[in-house]
Amino acid sequence: MSAIPGTPACASPLTMLEARFEPMTLERLDAVLAVEQSAYSHPWSRGNLRDSIQAGHQAQCLLAGDELLGYFIALAGFREVHLLNITVAPAHQRQGWALVLLDALALWARGQQAEWLWLEVRASNSRAQQIYQRRGFAQVGLRKGYYPLGHGVREDAVVMNLRLAEAGG
Repeated sequence: MSAIPGTPACASPLTMLEARFEPMTLERLDAVLAVEQSAYSHPWSRGNLRDSIQAGHQAQCLLAGDELLGYFIALAGFREVHLLNITVAPAHQRQGWALVLLDALALWARGQQAEWLWLEVRASNSRAQQIYQRRGFAQVGLRKGYYPLGHGVREDAVVMNLRLAEAGG
C-alpha cells in the first residue's frame, strides 16, 4: 500500500511513513544542500537556494518522518509557473517521488491561476524527460549551451511545458 494515494508502492521502509510537504526554510538549507550536492554534478549553491527562499519562490520539501525525499523550487509569473529546480534524493529515486513532486507543483500552479508550467532539463537527462512526459509535458524548444558541463563545455537544455488550463478558463 502506498503512503500517498495514486503513487506507487515501493520496497523502501519509507512507504510505511506518511509523506508530507513542508516549506523549504533556511533551517532546512543544510539538508537540502546535501541532497542537491549528492544528486548533481553541477548543484545549486547554498547562495542559490538561500536566495530562492528569501525571494519568496515556491519552495517545498517532501518529507517522510525527518527524511528529506526531495524538493522543488518554482517561480510564479503572469499566468505561468517556471520550475527552477526539482530533485529527488538519490536514495529515493525510482520510487515515484518525482511524480508526487510534479503533481504537487501542478496543483499549486493551478491555484495560482497559471495556465502553463515551464521547465528546462538537460538534453542528456532522458530519464527526467520521460518523467515529465508521463505527466503531460511536451518538448517545445532547445536552449543551446544552457547548462555547464565543466572545462568550458556546456550542454543544451530541452524546454518543456505543460498546459494547465485553457485561456480564460
